[in-house]
Amino acid sequence: MAKEAMKLVANNKKAYHDYFVDEKIEAGLVLHGTEVKSLRLGKCSIKEAFIRIEDGEMYVYGMHISPYEKGNIFNKDPLRVKKLLLHKSEINKLFGKMKEKGFTIVPLQVYFKDGRAKMEIGLCRGKKLYDKRQDIAKKDQNREAQKEFKVKNLS
Repeated sequence: MAKEAMKLVANNKKAYHDYFVDEKIEAGLVLHGTEVKSLRLGKCSIKEAFIRIEDGEMYVYGMHISPYEKGNIFNKDPLRVKKLLLHKSEINKLFGKMKEKGFTIVPLQVYFKDGRAKMEIGLCRGKKLYDKRQDIAKKDQNREAQKEFKVKNLS
């Protein structure tokens, strides 16, 4: 069985800081030629991106793909709205969950899988300030424990 080739292009670390990710879903991206070439060079940002469902279709807003240097008239607007490819049943399921209190859909990663551009989206709940503080405290504790472990093993 062939190993799946996956090349990470962009990661949204801020999403994990601001939200609890309940569910992850892989969606295809509708792109034009020069956008794909820019993505292959890693020129993409999803930090400010968000997802909306309109007329039973899913779109990503605020995803920035830098214009391809060697492309001229074929370059598209870097912040153009891009369509996500999902089955109708998946979109309806997500739409139903979004209607619940506090759920939102956030882009988590952009990557290439078997030569196709994909986006991992997450069904998320917003974190309160005290949740963020708890996460930071846990990270600090883990970091201290790792330091102590290294010091003990070196002596």
